[in-house]
Amino acid sequence: MAQNKDLRGKNKFPWWGWVGLLFVLVFWYLNWHLEGLRTHIGFFPLWLGYCLSIDALTYMRKGNSLISRNLLAYFSLFIVSAPAWWLFELLNEKAQYWHYTHREEFTDVAYFLYASMSFSTVIPAIFGTSEWMGSFRWIQNMASGPRIGNSRSSRLIMLTLGLLMFACLFIYPQYSAAFIWMSLYLILDPLNNILGHRTLIQHTGRGDWKEVIALWVASLICGFFWELWNIYSSPKWYYTVPYVDFWHVFEMPLLGYLGYLPFALELFALYHLLIGFFAKSKWQSYLQILPEVQQN
Repeated sequence: MAQNKDLRGKNKFPWWGWVGLLFVLVFWYLNWHLEGLRTHIGFFPLWLGYCLSIDALTYMRKGNSLISRNLLAYFSLFIVSAPAWWLFELLNEKAQYWHYTHREEFTDVAYFLYASMSFSTVIPAIFGTSEWMGSFRWIQNMASGPRIGNSRSSRLIMLTLGLLMFACLFIYPQYSAAFIWMSLYLILDPLNNILGHRTLIQHTGRGDWKEVIALWVASLICGFFWELWNIYSSPKWYYTVPYVDFWHVFEMPLLGYLGYLPFALELFALYHLLIGFFAKSKWQSYLQILPEVQQN
């Protein structure tokens, strides 16, 4: 089928990709080399540059991308991303797994505004990278895997496990670091199924893990750059995760990178929950991780 062909080289690198690469080069340098506090201003344009660049790579391979298909829907990714990450910040108030330097240098209002601007790039980065990964043949041609979520009882088990994990975050936070990246997905994907919103279990239920794999790989790519660009930034974040705070790759403990895998699935579920309530129904299919997923 034409949808499964490797489309590399069919289209020119679009203009917004060159803008993105310029942003990455300029703000990578500034975030690492300017004296004093600078990353609260430079984080957003650096990651905006990444988002534009990865979208352009996707366009070059597929002939379409998040930006080229629907610019308004692309803006919605930024709008949803900020409150989505603030939810994790709220959970971290109890768990205290990560911390930010120089918090005392900002008023509450300034901190909220700068942080929200930075948080707005998380979902566009993950989704844009997942579409790029989905354009590769090795993901498109993956064999079927286990069927998970194909029955009402399995979805009920997922929901119950998610609720138990979520409760453990508040009761036993010292033992529940992994649950902050797992519980919301296990709760929200079955909930999206009940509400008739787009889910991942509609695919894994029939053994199709392609979208999940693309999201997982995308999360590791983005996670690598988040941690890399953080290392010489100011302000920056650092971690105090019980029992796994060793073998650091940049500031992140090596085992902590596993948290990026379910985190990407949580963002997928959060976005489609919110977009299902507040946006046009056709935006449920806006994200096209695989070529065969067509927009309504």
